[in-house]
Amino acid sequence: MDEAMASAERWRGQIRSRGSVEQDRKALAGLIEYDGDPFETELFEDASDPQVRLVDKAKRSYAGQYDRRLRRLRELVKHAAVDR
Repeated sequence: MDEAMASAERWRGQIRSRGSVEQDRKALAGLIEYDGDPFETELFEDASDPQVRLVDKAKRSYAGQYDRRLRRLRELVKHAAVDR
């Protein structure tokens, strides 16, 4: 595996391992209801920004699409090897 592939795998792993912005928003909303800390309110407002939500959704979608593409390519190689 070359450096570019390793970097891409690390990036996709990071995207999959962290929670989504939507999960963060829900958790922060609960914290704000509990104590209303100004810092938590600022974080909630940042997570509620439509641009932030759109970018997070696009990153997660791209990572998933790329993983599915790699799985399909591995299956094609596997079936091609069996056919020979």
